[in-house]
Amino acid sequence: MMARYLGVDGGGSKTAFALIDDAGHVIARATAPTSYYFTEGFDGVERVLAQGVADICGQAGIDTSDIDAAFFGIPGYGEASGDIEQLDAVPVRVLGHDRYSCDNDMVCGWAGSLAGEDGINVISGTGSMTYGERQGTGCRVGGWGELFGDEGSAYWVATQGLNAFSRMSDGRLTRGPLYTLIKERLQLSGDLDVVSLVIDKWAGNRGSIASLATTVCEAARMDDEASTRILSAAADELVALIETTRRIVGFTDQETVPVSYSGGMFSDERFLALFLAVLQERPAKYDLRRPLLDPAVGAAIYAAKHSGHSLPARSLHQLADTRT
Repeated sequence: MMARYLGVDGGGSKTAFALIDDAGHVIARATAPTSYYFTEGFDGVERVLAQGVADICGQAGIDTSDIDAAFFGIPGYGEASGDIEQLDAVPVRVLGHDRYSCDNDMVCGWAGSLAGEDGINVISGTGSMTYGERQGTGCRVGGWGELFGDEGSAYWVATQGLNAFSRMSDGRLTRGPLYTLIKERLQLSGDLDVVSLVIDKWAGNRGSIASLATTVCEAARMDDEASTRILSAAADELVALIETTRRIVGFTDQETVPVSYSGGMFSDERFLALFLAVLQERPAKYDLRRPLLDPAVGAAIYAAKHSGHSLPARSLHQLADTRT
């Protein structure tokens, strides 16, 4: 009988679920709302996980007891030491067994993008951070949250874009395409309405704000100077995370470092090209690779590894070929 492994990739905007078997087949996928417990609370995380797991099991025609192992990548995990024990206890109520482990969602991005190979993965989604491993040494850099960190993330790009919009509105910046695009997207009757929209109606929701990064990217494609500067600064910030991770995990100057990426910012091909250009300017040797697998499947691979049953190379190749 094939073993089944569940991967859960939490995020600030959504939570992705993937069920695979040990032959390298994706059996089922599901999506649920954010599992960011700092805003949703422990009960909110449990509801989201229960929704996604029920969907997965329904599609696969199995019970939770048929899941051999699971890995839950939870955004914010490890950022409040006193919460770890309580977070670790949430999935048992959803699965009904303890064949699982939890960690930060950064592990999902790394495990998926490089299929568990030594190297560095940079995340630029709602938040930003890197995770890298070399010969068993792992390191996280960044991911300090939207209030004073997450540089280069979609949230960071969006807030910089809103700042540029405010400056364009009152004359501190020359109005470029970004000004019109934001007004149209948010359907603003008056420019100051953006304040009540973001603060009151959206209540500062991370996902809603981060979604505006696509408007900044669109404006940059229209040669908006402010948006171009914002994206250039974002690329610089992400490469700084990579450089720091490379040094801490011990890659030497002579080694070529595999680098991959995950998160919505990289879905914009122009931004990806800008990021690659900045990376190539650095003296260190980097091999930028398109992600082999998505973070949810990466989480499932990690679940197998943590259970002591790492997937064989042929299964990893099957997963990569299926995605291709």
